[in-house]
Amino acid sequence: MYPALQKELESYERRTPKSAEAHKKNLKRLPLGVASNYRAYDPYPIFVAEAAGSKIRDLDGNEYIDHNLCFGTLMAGHSHPAVIKAVEARLHKGTVYGMPHNMEWELAEEICTRFPVEMCRFGNSGTEATMHVIRLARAATGRDKIIKFEGGYHGLHDAALVSVKPHPPADDFGDIKNPKAVSGGAGVPKASLANVLVATFNDLETVERRFKENPNEVAAIILEPIMMNVGMCFPQKGFLEGLRTLCDKHGALLIFDEVKTGAKLCWGGASEYFGVMPDMICLAKSIGGGFPLAAFGTHKRVMKLISDHKVFHGGTYNTNPISMAAGIATFREVLTRLNYAHIDKLSNKLVAGYRKTIAKVGLQGYIASAGANGVLMLYPKEVLNYRDWLPIDVDLWRHYWFGMVNRGVLCQPYWWDEQWTISVQHTEADIDRHLAAFEDIAESLAAAQQERLGAVAAH
Repeated sequence: MYPALQKELESYERRTPKSAEAHKKNLKRLPLGVASNYRAYDPYPIFVAEAAGSKIRDLDGNEYIDHNLCFGTLMAGHSHPAVIKAVEARLHKGTVYGMPHNMEWELAEEICTRFPVEMCRFGNSGTEATMHVIRLARAATGRDKIIKFEGGYHGLHDAALVSVKPHPPADDFGDIKNPKAVSGGAGVPKASLANVLVATFNDLETVERRFKENPNEVAAIILEPIMMNVGMCFPQKGFLEGLRTLCDKHGALLIFDEVKTGAKLCWGGASEYFGVMPDMICLAKSIGGGFPLAAFGTHKRVMKLISDHKVFHGGTYNTNPISMAAGIATFREVLTRLNYAHIDKLSNKLVAGYRKTIAKVGLQGYIASAGANGVLMLYPKEVLNYRDWLPIDVDLWRHYWFGMVNRGVLCQPYWWDEQWTISVQHTEADIDRHLAAFEDIAESLAAAQQERLGAVAAH
């Protein structure tokens, strides 16, 4: 461990004793002391007392500029006034119906107007959205298999928990031109693995290989248009267009998992940003303004399978009126072209500031950014796929994260596969403070990196 990282960890523990105490208590009743595995990290996670706008406060009273924003769920920021107003009005009219209401049409109209789909259905999480579109794609094509990309994250169901994180040794992944399907954890049946074919992001040859090896068996390709489970990995020129062509050629459907990109990339999501039209989309996270809300959409001819009772879709909490009110307010008053312009301005300022400091101190790394998302990638060259991302210097990244937290900035969710999010409630002053924190630790980051590189070269 770097001495500078050790100092940051000691500072973290001095600043957050109430979080340490709360975590110790939680461990008695909650596995890992948290409600989701992604929230667990050493020595213990920050426990939150309250949040508002672009800020969050922990149990010890420390305030942070929040770019975690619930793993990118809050492009609206915390308690956005328009969202809170809409929700408060609905609370007095019933919290859940289990019956149709007019807000269903209103939000469906917003989604179908903005994204290239004709009909949609609703759920509560990204996992639900990807699970249902995969089932629909299989039913629409009469095929069982799907293609996903190594490292791509699409939720927690069996078809998604394949080749996600380095659960086994990297030796088990197979050749980069022929990656193996690897379980994302215990409990995923072998039968599920057999129906998930794995390809390499930005490599059309590996995709075509899967189609040729499985003729007339592939129902769909599912991907994040920008792979966001490896920091940020951008599709290279022609890649998305190539996937569209391959799907058309082989009679498969193209699914854009826009749980992260749909609301935060630009007004019309990835199809507007990249100019490539998918057959199906999945939405969640920031479309709910802080409330659990998800949606999936596609063509009428595919959705007709639900109408004809050939594919079943249900959910007790689907179109919960509280979440729907929040979603409508979010689409109409948060996810506006004016607010996207505001976020672009802040993003440009943040990216420029990072790049200036990186160059000044000689840090080996680069900034990846699109829409509301961005990330410091501690790599010598651009990451083009999951394998490129794997050899991260974890201690260096932890030095960065804890160093920023100790200076009052949650620069991104904990874990080096995540990104920062800029909300509509962030200000230029927030960005200035973020950049000042980074500048304060950048020299020590560069020194630690050079020390590690020198040790590796000598070895």
